Amino acid sequence: MQPTLFSDSSALSVSQLVRQIKDVVEADEILNDVWVRGEVSNFSQAASRHVYFTLKDRDAQIKCVMWRDDAARVLRLPENGEAIEAHGRVSMYETRGDVQLYVDEIKLAGAGALWQEFENLRARLDAEGLFDAARKRALPQFPKIIGVVTSRQGAVLRDICRVLARRYPLAQVLLAPTLVQGAGAAEMVANQIQRINKFDIDVLIVARGGGSIEDLWAFNAEIVARAIYDSRVPVISAVGHETDFTIADFVADVRAPTPSVAAELVAPEARELRASVRAAQIRIAQIARERIGDARVNLARQIYALRRNSPRARVENDRQRVDELSRRLAASIASSLELRREELNGATRQLSALNPDATLARGYAIVREKKSGRVVKKKSQVARRTEIRVRVSDGEFEAETRA
Repeated sequence: MQPTLFSDSSALSVSQLVRQIKDVVEADEILNDVWVRGEVSNFSQAASRHVYFTLKDRDAQIKCVMWRDDAARVLRLPENGEAIEAHGRVSMYETRGDVQLYVDEIKLAGAGALWQEFENLRARLDAEGLFDAARKRALPQFPKIIGVVTSRQGAVLRDICRVLARRYPLAQVLLAPTLVQGAGAAEMVANQIQRINKFDIDVLIVARGGGSIEDLWAFNAEIVARAIYDSRVPVISAVGHETDFTIADFVADVRAPTPSVAAELVAPEARELRASVRAAQIRIAQIARERIGDARVNLARQIYALRRNSPRARVENDRQRVDELSRRLAASIASSLELRREELNGATRQLSALNPDATLARGYAIVREKKSGRVVKKKSQVARRTEIRVRVSDGEFEAETRA
């Protein structure tokens, strides 16, 4: 019999040891609410949208996990080589025995500080309800005057006007020129949004071309966000390129990836309008034909009913009905007379068959007591020497019984 390799019952299993370490780590208050600064490496995001990366410095590293709900709150996730500050709690992944930082918040260092400021403002305005979908307004279908807040110079204004001229030349463009970057740009953009709202515009485009986060920063200003929120008419935000997002995009009623797309969204294409008008004309003509056809059928029914119910038609119908009833009455009388004649003949035949004279003619006789005149039906009704009267077919005679 082989001896047991480990016989000391005080030894811990690997699972017990890892669980003990995990309990100690999770019981530490500092490790449950800690900020860690380091450089990102091995960054990846799984199909589940959970994020995995390593945070390291010159002397050490720690594996990090960020669940998808926490990652969704970050406007921009870090990249490999980027310095960040990560907040979370330290625990262990028991299966591999790895100590891990479970991250719930990220601060970007350096240029990431602007992103942090962006996220802080976005969270505050969102909490105030400035981004609520319920307050978003639909764009007018056929705007007459389209307001534009953008730079007078550059390709943005030309692109918007070119698209509008091609798609919807009926619309008038009202420009409120403004700085779109640099010192004082945010204040000027907000002032021009407020100013153009005093005119009789139907919709407003706030636009600028692409650029770095610093170039677009005026459209991340709180003063611009509140000016868009207070706009009397629906606002389309068209700031930067498709991959750029600003606070203005979240507050606006509609976000367009580029200024050209904003112009397409706000203006129906003339060809589409003509096609819609043509389709409407065809539909109206079809409805008119259907209604005219229905009216003709109804008129024909009314004419038929009028002819049918006219006095002449009623007299003719009544006359024909009188003739028909007369024929039916005559036929009924003739049939009734024939029936009565047959019944009379039958009764006559029956009476003839029951006539006593006819019976006597066939050889029968009627016997009566002479004294009482009673008809004798049985032998027992008469006694010996009873005088009787006998009637035969040709007369009567008297007789006397012997027995």
